[in-house]
Amino acid sequence: MSFLKRVLSTVTGIFVFLLICFFGLILLGMLIGSGSDDVVQVKPNSVLELKLDFPIYDYAGKTEFTDYPFLNEDEKNGLFNIIDAIKYAETDDKIKGISIDNNFINAGISQTKALRGALNKFKASGKFVVAYGDIYSQKDYYLSSVADTIFINPVGFLDFKGLYTERLYFKDFQDKSGFKMEVVRLGKYKSAVEPYIANEMSAENREQILVYLNSLWNEIKQDISLSRNITTARLNNIADSLLARTPQMAKTSNLIDKIAYHDEYVKGMKHALKLKPNKDLNVINVADYSEYASKKINANYSKNRIAVIYAEGDIMYGEGEKGIIGQGAMNKSLEKARNDDKIKSIVIRVNSPGGSALASELIWREIELTKKVKPVIVSMGDLAASGGYYIASNADKIIAEPTTITGSIGVFGMLPNGKNLADNIGINAEQVATNINAVTYSFFEPLNDNQREFIKEGILDIYDLFSRRVAEGRNLSREEVENIAQGRVWTGTDALKNGLVDELGGLDLALQRAAEAAEIQEYQIREFPVFEKSLEKMLQDLGIAKTKETIMTEELGEENYKMLKELKRLSQKKGVQLLFPFSTEIK
Repeated sequence: MSFLKRVLSTVTGIFVFLLICFFGLILLGMLIGSGSDDVVQVKPNSVLELKLDFPIYDYAGKTEFTDYPFLNEDEKNGLFNIIDAIKYAETDDKIKGISIDNNFINAGISQTKALRGALNKFKASGKFVVAYGDIYSQKDYYLSSVADTIFINPVGFLDFKGLYTERLYFKDFQDKSGFKMEVVRLGKYKSAVEPYIANEMSAENREQILVYLNSLWNEIKQDISLSRNITTARLNNIADSLLARTPQMAKTSNLIDKIAYHDEYVKGMKHALKLKPNKDLNVINVADYSEYASKKINANYSKNRIAVIYAEGDIMYGEGEKGIIGQGAMNKSLEKARNDDKIKSIVIRVNSPGGSALASELIWREIELTKKVKPVIVSMGDLAASGGYYIASNADKIIAEPTTITGSIGVFGMLPNGKNLADNIGINAEQVATNINAVTYSFFEPLNDNQREFIKEGILDIYDLFSRRVAEGRNLSREEVENIAQGRVWTGTDALKNGLVDELGGLDLALQRAAEAAEIQEYQIREFPVFEKSLEKMLQDLGIAKTKETIMTEELGEENYKMLKELKRLSQKKGVQLLFPFSTEIK
């Protein structure tokens, strides 16, 4: 009896605790929702601090809670919010300069290039840009190299050695564990599934990776060369011989200007602003300033609108959410933009490695319907590969960054198989079926010849459709498409040469082309998609993913956890996939 009382008491306590949490969350939302419109006050003689150590998305995302609108989120810390903030700071008399301070940037190369371009324009306004680092990664240095003066800590470190990427191969792991992936692919460069069918990199994959890494490295070198007045040949020599591996060597190589401690860096900014040493430096974080600037920018009214629809993340069949492209949210956004008379043209910003072939085709169809009503321009970010290129291929115009990775016109199918694993632990699966092909797939049995042939037939159909979409959208012959397809990836620079894109540039150029197509000069931007969420889903997600990831990383180690996460990510792909080669991280 006492045991039942203790159980009942525990259950009651948990229930009360959950109720308190629920109402506490609602109260917190009400307090947040009733807060001041201006998040931050900008003081005169301020310095904008560019610290970008949080994950940078092209689109910070808008989320609406159907039952609790006071919980709605409209963050302003996305890539283009930050770029808009830098642009606004050019004309803000209160902002005197920008400080890039121990940045540890968490962004892609194309995103970094876009930020760098905004900083260059800011400098042209006559205001200063300075940078300080205890440690500079190559990407940090690439961004900071635009600065008027670059500082490094006397015992700091600058990484400048060229680019590389690494692949993990799982064939032996599959043989030893008994868990394997059944793979059918089309395209000799379609290397997304290569780690599951080989122990080492194919010559074709090595070739394409080296080509696009060299193209990216050339772009980075050219930008640094212009900012630092160092020839690209000299930059290569510095990288090859590691001539910037100490602060003094980095200064001798002209990659940095001053070796100093952080307090000396701050003192230098005070001197530039003519502040007394005992006065505090007014520093405003870029995330806060982005929120502030967005309200000022939106105050400029125009009756014309250009819709910017962000397609960012893996493409998966379904509604979609921040970081995941689903045909649900994408097609709703396209339909709203198409039917809104104030919206004169549409820009789709693609930053995706691809994913579901079905979802890609459904989005392609909605774009096809939309461009019959209004101009549709595509702007490509870091990645617009495979399914990401599929949904871009029928736009009126495609604009890519020089460092965009695109193409990958190829298809694969992959199914997890645990036959050997089941045998090893004493599990046997038996099937009973009414027809020959009733069992299309079983996790516990290898694919038979018929099943493999059916999958291959479906992949051939999708590859043919993909190639046809590209040929029609880009006004190319099927032979021309085949020459640049086979799953091969290209940088934006090379994609321009082979006809996959029309121009090189960023979102600003895409907006310019969209305005020209609509024959308008003044306009406001309206961003999509708006993601709908329920409080139940938010409570389900709250804190769990982060806690689980932290625990798993601590237990398995970072590299083992990455490998496990990659296996899980690929095993969750449903249906035929149009996906960029295996989780590329460029270092």
